[in-house]
Amino acid sequence: MDEIVKQAIAKWPNVPHCYGWLGLDARGNWYMRDDRTQAAGPFPAERGSLLRHDKLIDFIQRNYECDAAGQWFFQNGPQRVYVELEAAPFVWRIGSDFSVTTHTGIAAEPTTCLLDEAGRVFLAAPIGLGLVHTQDVGLLAEALEQGLWSEPEPVLAADLQKRFGYVMSPATLSAQSAQQAVRPQ
Repeated sequence: MDEIVKQAIAKWPNVPHCYGWLGLDARGNWYMRDDRTQAAGPFPAERGSLLRHDKLIDFIQRNYECDAAGQWFFQNGPQRVYVELEAAPFVWRIGSDFSVTTHTGIAAEPTTCLLDEAGRVFLAAPIGLGLVHTQDVGLLAEALEQGLWSEPEPVLAADLQKRFGYVMSPATLSAQSAQQAVRPQ
C-alpha cells in the first residue's frame, strides 16, 4: 500500500466505504461504474467506462487488497472502494518461461489448476485465486504438456467463491446486509 494512502487512513479513519463503483473484468481491465451504470444492472452485464489512464490504473493496482470477509477493494486514500469481480480476484498472466503474475504485477507460484464447466482455467496460489487470461491459455496448455503443473481439476464456477474465500459482488453483499438490518425480528 502506498505511504500516502496509509497517512490518509490515519488522518481520516472513519470514511464510509464505497460499493459498486469499480469493476474488474475477466481480462484484468478496470471499469468505473457511475450511478447510471449501476442503476442499469449489475457488473459485468453493465460494465461502465473502461479505465485507460495508466497512472490511475497503477495506483489502483498498488492499493488492491482483500478484507477479512473476502471482499476485494482498492484503498483510495482513506476510502475503501470495493470491487465487483467478473470471474476472480486476480487475472493471471503467464510468461514465455511459464512464470505467473497477477494482473497487478505480483509474481505467484500456482499450487492448483482448475477447469470450470465453461472451460475457463483458474489457478490457485497462496495469494489467491485467479483466472488465466484468455491470451495465455496456450502457454498454460504447453506447461501442462511439459508436466510443470498438475492436470486441471474439474470444478463448478459457483463453488469457487466459497472454496477460495472471496466475494464476487461486495455491493450485493452490502445491500443484503442493509436489508437484514432494517427487517423487524
